[in-house]
Amino acid sequence: MLSVLRNRTYRHLFVAQVVALAGTGLATVALGLLAYDLAGADAGSVLGTALAIKMVAYVGIAPVVAALAHRIPRRRLLVAADLARAGVALALPFVGSVWQVYLLIFVLQAASATFTPAFQSVIPDVLPEERDYTRALSLSRLAYDTETLVSPVLAAALLALVGYRWLFWGTVIGFLASAVLVVSVVLPAAVLAARSNPAPADGGTGARSVGARSLAGIRLFLSVPRLRALLALDLAVAAGGAMVIVNTVVYVREELGRPASDVPLALGAYGGGSMLVALLLPRVLDRVADRTVMLPAAFAVAGLLAALAVVTTAGGVAWRWPALLALWAGLGAAGSLILTPGGRLLRSAVPPADLPAAFAAQFSLTHVCWLLAYPLAGWLGATAGLPVATVALAVLALASAGLAARVWRTGPTVARSVAGAVADTAPAVVTVRPHHRQARRPVHRRPLHAPSGRALVRHHHHRHPAAP
Repeated sequence: MLSVLRNRTYRHLFVAQVVALAGTGLATVALGLLAYDLAGADAGSVLGTALAIKMVAYVGIAPVVAALAHRIPRRRLLVAADLARAGVALALPFVGSVWQVYLLIFVLQAASATFTPAFQSVIPDVLPEERDYTRALSLSRLAYDTETLVSPVLAAALLALVGYRWLFWGTVIGFLASAVLVVSVVLPAAVLAARSNPAPADGGTGARSVGARSLAGIRLFLSVPRLRALLALDLAVAAGGAMVIVNTVVYVREELGRPASDVPLALGAYGGGSMLVALLLPRVLDRVADRTVMLPAAFAVAGLLAALAVVTTAGGVAWRWPALLALWAGLGAAGSLILTPGGRLLRSAVPPADLPAAFAAQFSLTHVCWLLAYPLAGWLGATAGLPVATVALAVLALASAGLAARVWRTGPTVARSVAGAVADTAPAVVTVRPHHRQARRPVHRRPLHAPSGRALVRHHHHRHPAAP
């Protein structure tokens, strides 16, 4: 897996991601303590509002930025986002009221909504080989999981020496280091060329409004069955992840009566399951298709949540604590089985010039899934009880997995071209293999508007037609 780090450009970008994540983790801890200083017992509502602001920024900002990003070289865009985040982190220690926190959090998350999709769209161009890109996705998953585990420990160690406001300075250093690392590399020329002369997603030649461009990536994303299935799978991940993120402390402290020190152990089990899968998955994906891995994982999320409902209602039994750790590890593993191959799936479904818009659309739509799952886990758990919330999320995960299986049909794959997106929308089954001039397809009726599969094989250079 580490062989991809021999690529200097990717190595610098990966380290930039790691240090930025470490800075974000420190800011998360410091923000909680700042909210307590400002609001006291109402700190939970402050953090809840900040989380809602974060999701709104992610959902609303990413498509707009993608619509405007074609005018800015991606390296400049990434650096500007890092500098904006560093500026917000620099201001946070000096705020004196809650509304200032909300304003700065919105700016911070808007910058993150700019940085993350642009960063994701760069990596396929830096590592064009499928094998290398798969390993990069696993490393990225490991980076996120490691941040979840390491940042709280690092923050605790620093808090033993300095006040929590100093943690924001660590965040500033992380974002500035990320900007320096991005500046130190040059993006592939093909990426810059594609960015400097983008083709309209609708196949036309005229300029479109920012609003139309903002929605173009979402329309493109939703026009491809495989990507609609990916969105359903992301909803299943959100169902399991929301239960862990929102209710771990409730399970450990209230349901099981465990000490506060066991809360990070439970979260560590979740992160550990995810990390283990991220380490093992690249070799698996060398041999099996993404669908074979991702769909069973979504059904596993539903099964694990159903098992959690049983554990929740079992009463005071000694085995419930190890059972909770095992379920949390399983949910982490299942989430990683879905999230890690997601970039491969998206990359194979859209043309390279549309990758930035597609990644921005996924970023936005995925956070809509979390906006749905968080209230179910939190508000339903608080009002109707944890068993009801767990069953509701299990049903949501099962419905999402079933929808993904229905939408994402089995069949040959059209590899790494715009043909893949077109073929997914056409009823004909088209197979493109090396050393074969023309693929055979079954003969049956097709709608009048569907593109010809045979013509598609002969003319790969044709552009992707407009999404309906």
